[in-house]
This record gives sequence, structure tokens and C-alpha cells, in this order.
Amino acid sequence: MIGEDSLNLHKKLGGKLTIASKLPLSSKRLLSLLYTPGVASSVEAIARKKELVYQLTVKGNTVAVVTDATAVLGFGRLSPEAALPVMEGKCLLFKELAGIDAFPLCLKTGSWQETVKVIRSISPVFAAINLEDIAAPDCFHIEKNLQDLGIPVVHDDQHATAIAVLAGLLNATKIVTKDLKKCKITVCGAGAAGNAVIRLLKDYGCRNLIAVDSRGIISKFRPDLDDYKKILSDITNSEQIRGKLETAVEGSDILVGVSKKELFSTDLIGSMNKKAIVFALANPEPEISRKEALKGGAAVYASGSSEDTNQINNALIFPGLFRGLLDGRRKKISSQLKIKTAMNVAARVKKPVAGKFMPSVLDKKLVEIIAGTVN
Repeated sequence: MIGEDSLNLHKKLGGKLTIASKLPLSSKRLLSLLYTPGVASSVEAIARKKELVYQLTVKGNTVAVVTDATAVLGFGRLSPEAALPVMEGKCLLFKELAGIDAFPLCLKTGSWQETVKVIRSISPVFAAINLEDIAAPDCFHIEKNLQDLGIPVVHDDQHATAIAVLAGLLNATKIVTKDLKKCKITVCGAGAAGNAVIRLLKDYGCRNLIAVDSRGIISKFRPDLDDYKKILSDITNSEQIRGKLETAVEGSDILVGVSKKELFSTDLIGSMNKKAIVFALANPEPEISRKEALKGGAAVYASGSSEDTNQINNALIFPGLFRGLLDGRRKKISSQLKIKTAMNVAARVKKPVAGKFMPSVLDKKLVEIIAGTVN
């Protein structure tokens, strides 16, 4: 069992990260250069010109992976300690795939305002902030209120996931010979990932979009919508249909799940149009298995698992995305740049087929492609 094997490996390693110095402290001369008294020259240089901190310290290549542990890997709200293995994993991918030094910060905060305050306080050390596993709508508030920080603040559960989904759909629609912009697309899950997926698909030109949350189809008739779901009601469901997931999915060409395990059935998939595309992206377990989705009539399937041949996960995107942000000293990434990134990711697979239409997370060339697009 992969869970048991993973637990045993974590016990053996005692965590996935370590901190290492770039030079061995092999002489008193080096001690004087790297610490006192020599380090005073770097202190004075940065005091005179703050931008030199990028050249003289770890800042230029260091990212904070920050969570408040309110939406951890499909489990929901957990303790900050329980979130640490996931944040360590993110940092591992940053280092192994993109050469970025990342550090996990699992915060014990009581509000999004407090989280914003903490991130502002620690930001001088980092070149970018990666927000992770923060529940909606707090994730939106936190990201929005940190855009003036002077460094990129990116909630990659939103943006990297959306880029990966668009890349996957570009190739999946080629396989079934459908025009993505004309497809009826149902997105199940209207939290961080679902919100960003819908907005990016809309920016790409998709017009027939339906959003579904735990209470049903999002429409202007719903009195329970927060501000962010009200935005979704403005850009989806043009016919203002009402009902549950089953009503939304019937006659759909594409079903994207960013919700919870075992939510989809074979009958649900069977109600979709022919040559249906199903992305079941809930982690750690999908809304429906590949076997059951194909049994229901899906022509193309993907999940968020690294065990799937067509993994669609933010891990495909965020190492290269942050590498490009750091290298280009960018502070933000636009919607058009996200679309261009998705197109370049999709193009990495030269001849997409149902069995293989997504590049591998371990493809280091992918990091170069994404970073080069963003930089």
C-alpha cells in the first residue's frame, strides 16, 4: 500500500528537507569572511541599497510556502503540524525540479487578516510567497491584500491548477476532435481551484460554463452566494438553470472535478455527450476512478494523482512558474500569460492520445518551458 510505504519512508527520513551551507567552514579566514567581522560589509551595502539583498543573501532564490492549514490535501482544516508534510513536499519539488530553495511555514493564525500580517512581517527574507492549502474565500482575501508586497504572492492551488487544467483540455479536445471554446463544460467545486479554472477558461474564450458547489448549480437565483461565487454567477450559467450536479452534467462535453472523492458515478458520466472528457482532480482520491469513468462512457480521463498517466495537478506548473517569476523579477502573472503557459505545456506532448496527453511532473524540460514563458 502506497500510504503505508510513504509513512515508513517519512519515518526513515525524519522529514524531506535539510538546510546546508554553500561553503564548508574550513578555516578562520572563511569564518571571518562569512560571519563577523566581514559580514558587516554586506550589511552596510544592503542598508545603503536594499535591492542588493537579492545578490548578497539567500533572498533571490528563496520562496516561502505558506499555509494556514484550512484546506489540507482534501482533508479540510487540520493542525499546522499535520499540514507540514505537504508543505515539505512542495518545497522538495521546488528544489528538485526548479532549483529553488523553499521553506515550509505552517501558521497558527485565527483569521485571514492575521495571516496577511504574518506574511508581511516575514516577507523581507523571501523572493516570492507561495500560498498553499488555504480555504476559500480566505485564500482570495489573502492573495488580494498582498499584491502590494513588492514580491509575487501566488496561490498556486488557484493559478497553477487552472493552467494545468487548460493545458489538459487543449490536448483532450484535440483527441476527441471538439472545439474547446464551444464545449459545454461543468466544473464541480467552486472553491479556490474551481474559481480559478472557470475564470481562466472564460478568459480563453469558453462560453458554455456551469459551476456547481455542494449546494448545487450556481446561479443568480441563489441567495447564499459569497462575493466570489457571485462573480461566478455572472460569468457562468447563461441560461440560469437551477438544480443539482446531475442537471448540470447532463449533455456536457467536459466535466472537471475539483471537489471530493467518489462524487461522480458511472450513470452521471453516462449522461454526458459522446466523446466525453472527465478530469477527476480531487486529492488524495478522485471523484471517480479511471475504470469507472471509462465504464460510464468517458473517452478521455485524467486525475490529480501522480500514479495516473495523465496527472493534472498544480505540481506540473508551480516549479516552472516560480522559476520564471524569480528569474524575471516579476511581481504578477496576467491571465494572458497563464493562457500562453498552458498552450506551451500542452505543446510539450507532440501527439496527444487518450492514454497519454499530459507531460510528466518529473520532466525538467517542462520547468524550462514554463519559466521561459513567464520570464
